[in-house]
Amino acid sequence: MAVEHTNTELISANVKSVKAKRRTNYSVLGLIIPGIIGLFVSFLLPLFVMIRMSLNENGPGGQLIEGATLTSYVETFADPFYWKVIGNTLLLGLVCGLFSILLSYPIALFLTRTTSRWKGVLMALAIAPLLTSAVARTFGWMALLGDKGVVNEALVNFGLISTPMRLSNNFLGTSIALVEILMPYAILAMISGFGRISISLEEAAGSLGASKFKVFMRVTLPLSLPGVFTGFLLVFVLAVSSFVTPKLLGGGRVFILATEVYNEATQTLNWPLASALSVILLVFFGVLVATYQRLIKRFEG
Repeated sequence: MAVEHTNTELISANVKSVKAKRRTNYSVLGLIIPGIIGLFVSFLLPLFVMIRMSLNENGPGGQLIEGATLTSYVETFADPFYWKVIGNTLLLGLVCGLFSILLSYPIALFLTRTTSRWKGVLMALAIAPLLTSAVARTFGWMALLGDKGVVNEALVNFGLISTPMRLSNNFLGTSIALVEILMPYAILAMISGFGRISISLEEAAGSLGASKFKVFMRVTLPLSLPGVFTGFLLVFVLAVSSFVTPKLLGGGRVFILATEVYNEATQTLNWPLASALSVILLVFFGVLVATYQRLIKRFEG
């Protein structure tokens, strides 16, 4: 009787364990399924539609011809203009990423290390530009960098130049504005990475006779590279996909993939070509993310 009672208890415990696992699985599925549905509706489905659209053909007067052809891709890679557009896009991302990191690195490192009671206020000031629309900041830079803008007027009044410099409606002005607009993102990304740097390693290097410059170059900088790579990736992606700033501050003279997608879709009504350019831009993102993952594994390993 005792053995049967024990077996009954074991069976009951196993049944309860199975039921608990099933409830856990159902709870997990209940949490995951809405996210999967949202991802499918908001990303995967539009991505499929975009890829399918890129395989169609553009007829006379913007007529859409259903098909399965690579004509739009061939047209893109056979036209030197689009190679220039791709080059401009990559160059803009590299320039914005590089200068955003160089300018944001000291700020992020200071905000990570400071023990001031005003640290929260300083952090808020660093990311405060994000509270302002990129459109508003772009118009602000148009006023600053124009031929009659604040910068040119100041340089002329101080006698440093005799005629206004071209700081707007070109690649230079667009890059300057985007660097300032995207710097808060770089600061946030690097702050999250710098928090893992151990100060004790720097103190140990200093106690062994290393100068502050050597400590920075051989300890601080290598340990902060994952945060730097994250910041660069974020700024690069935001720069190459930016539309408002290149469109307004570029004055129609800065051609990148985002602006060309808009032009092809709304002006020439060539939706297949616009979709093909979007797919090419997405491929660039994928290659960059894959490169980022390999770099992170290398430096963290």
